[in-house]
Formats: sequence, structure tokens, C-alpha cells
Amino acid sequence: METYTFLRQLADSWALLALTLIFLGVVLWALRPGSNAVHRDIANSIFRNEKQPGDPNKDPKSAKEA
Repeated sequence: METYTFLRQLADSWALLALTLIFLGVVLWALRPGSNAVHRDIANSIFRNEKQPGDPNKDPKSAKEA
């Protein structure tokens, strides 16, 4: 059997199956029930060290002009 033919058959069957299972595993791991708190903490981490948060009602254009 030629090397190319063997590798082509391997990629068409087992490698595709392995990559599909890895993808599904990563998606299920990210969406597991216990990860909600971790994702919330990561999403809010950029605000963790703010000393004075900005005013959400203030227009950003008026802050540049002032």
C-alpha cells in the first residue's frame, strides 16, 4: 500500500472522527453547568482594578471636548 493512500484513508476516517470528538468535548466542557461562575468572573475581570468607573449616562463625545 502506498503511503499517500494510507494517509488519505486515515485522514478520511479516523482522524476526522478523532477531531470531531475533540471538538465536541471542548464545546461540552465549555458549556458544562459548573462553568457559569468561571465565565462570569473572566468576563468581569477587566473591571476588577478600576478605581473610578465611568458614568454610563455620560456621552463619550462630550468627554473628549472637555
